[in-house]
Amino acid sequence: MSPGGGKGSDDLVFKALASHTRRRILDVLKDSPCTTGELCARFPGLDRTTVLQHLRVLERAELVTGRRIGRERHLALAPLPIKRIHDRWISDYARAAVDLLERLGDAE
Repeated sequence: MSPGGGKGSDDLVFKALASHTRRRILDVLKDSPCTTGELCARFPGLDRTTVLQHLRVLERAELVTGRRIGRERHLALAPLPIKRIHDRWISDYARAAVDLLERLGDAE
């Protein structure tokens, strides 16, 4: 991954966010950190291996951090990659859309 959040890391974030299941995992972790076992329990329709595969994608994109405490692995949301995407992509496009709406309103 590129240091400082370059193009390659943005691609990993977009890939991670493309999955509905991974976005749901991020929603769970946004509410509060939890253990791997607690996270798996929140997704009864998925087997543990599938949840762990999704977690690997999220960790590769640096959207989730994990640390061991004893036998448990504690997971937490890492919001900086999402902020980077917002700052780079969403905020500029939102500003352009607002500017366009203002110009359209002025034209009337």
